[in-house]
Amino acid sequence: MPEPMYRLADRDVLRSLMKRTGDGRPVSIRGLAEAAGVHHSTIGHLLTGAQDTASSAVAQAVADRIGCDRAVLWIEDGRTARTLQRLAVSV
Repeated sequence: MPEPMYRLADRDVLRSLMKRTGDGRPVSIRGLAEAAGVHHSTIGHLLTGAQDTASSAVAQAVADRIGCDRAVLWIEDGRTARTLQRLAVSV
């Protein structure tokens, strides 16, 4: 069974939380990428919207480094995520 994918709920929230993480300190794109075990361009793409999904492991690692629950930043990619995306577009 493939690992579930997660869709970033709001890149502005990620950007804001990077400025003041759970430990009170900022984290850079490179620092967050290192903590998540991905190339720094992956985090950059998430912040620009060029990429909006990540594996479960990466989503959890990003949330752990930021210091929040995964659900604050990510929505499991599936029927629920697509419904929420359609609702956002139609509003």
